Amino acid sequence: MENFWASNVWGIMLIFSALFGSLLLGNVLKKGIPFLRDSLIPTSVLGGTILLIIAAVYEGITDVAFFDTALFDGKGNALLEMITYHALALGFIASSLKTSDAKMTKKRTTEIFNTGVTTVSTYLLQAIFGMGITVIAALIVTDFFPAAGVLLPFGYGQGTGQALNYGNIYETDFGFVGGKSFGLTIAALGFLSASFGGVIHLNLMKRHGKLKKAVTEEHRITAEEIEAQGEIPMQESIDKLTVQVALIFVAYAIAFGIMYGLGLLLPGMKATLYGFNFLLGVLAATLVKTVLKLLKRAGCVKKEYTNNFLLTRTSNFFFDIMVVAGIATIRLSILEKYWGIILILGVVGLVITYVYNRIVAKLLFKEYTEEQFLAMYGMLTGTASTGIILLREVDGDFKTPAADNLVYQNFPAIAFGFPMMLLATLAPVKPYLTLVIFLVFFAVMNIILFRSFIFRKKK
Repeated sequence: MENFWASNVWGIMLIFSALFGSLLLGNVLKKGIPFLRDSLIPTSVLGGTILLIIAAVYEGITDVAFFDTALFDGKGNALLEMITYHALALGFIASSLKTSDAKMTKKRTTEIFNTGVTTVSTYLLQAIFGMGITVIAALIVTDFFPAAGVLLPFGYGQGTGQALNYGNIYETDFGFVGGKSFGLTIAALGFLSASFGGVIHLNLMKRHGKLKKAVTEEHRITAEEIEAQGEIPMQESIDKLTVQVALIFVAYAIAFGIMYGLGLLLPGMKATLYGFNFLLGVLAATLVKTVLKLLKRAGCVKKEYTNNFLLTRTSNFFFDIMVVAGIATIRLSILEKYWGIILILGVVGLVITYVYNRIVAKLLFKEYTEEQFLAMYGMLTGTASTGIILLREVDGDFKTPAADNLVYQNFPAIAFGFPMMLLATLAPVKPYLTLVIFLVFFAVMNIILFRSFIFRKKK
């Protein structure tokens, strides 16, 4: 029998206490310090940074990893990585379970498609520059991993969870020592790029008289958002929030079943398959949502079980936890030889993402250029939440379609981006060939993106 005072009983609880405590402290600092209040740094990034500093100072003094002490049952870093890995998929599943009644016109469909293509093109651009830098670095730095630059699009373009996934694949399958911390550090720099790059751009807009501060009334939650017509009641024999969480975990169990089955069929790709937990989670969530619709049409289910308001809150909860845990698990001591390369990757990632998305927004989204640019730049250096934070500064009421573009672009982005995820596992084996394929892939995606200019009909 377990003793209730044993560290293996309390370790995971204390990990979550540290994560939530750092979030609260980060929120206090952001509200109380003018510099942080004026910046666009997410509170989750501040919370993770607080834990990162505490862990780095403790390890510097004791030579022992802070989260691997007996207080956290000696395996705190592994738990943080596990939380980051699962929170990514759970957040995506919660978002995918949401329903929409919006009708798509041909113009809106084109804009959403172009947004998805822009996302994948930016991933490829980040991969090309990132891998180019690390291939050169491998010629200079002894035993450096030449494919490390592929972590730039996963850290910047896809965020903390995927940076950890592919960093782990590179570390466990290809011998990249410190791969997980390398990827997570790139993701942390991405959030800083989103925040400070966004602030600089907004100040430039203000200086040129182009920024009209979005004035919004405080959003008051209505009863219809929480309990819309035809939905299950907020409280009955089971709480409505409990139902949302249950559906999320049922979908995740289905995703695990898919990964387990594919792992048996393709044992050589098991690490890659389990790295796609978020993608298969989206597929499973779509399946669950479809089954609920069919049951309702058949009369087996009388009420709507999903609620967009609660699912949004739940997905944001998972993403906040993912970011805090991801940053907290970075081991700075492992990366001491690579700081120069990491900083170069961070700066280059900021510049190319800024310039490319600026060009795309000006050419393809002329009716709402600034809104589209800020949303895309924020998402492609941080997460969709960071994109929304920047967008609020110029479109607080979401009157332009930029916010919807971020949501619906996931479908074309996943379709076009899937081959790149597979190529990422080829990069450590054949880095030069992979770099060439990335270049060709990027050219093809830009032909698709700018098709209206390239194949313009003659009048």
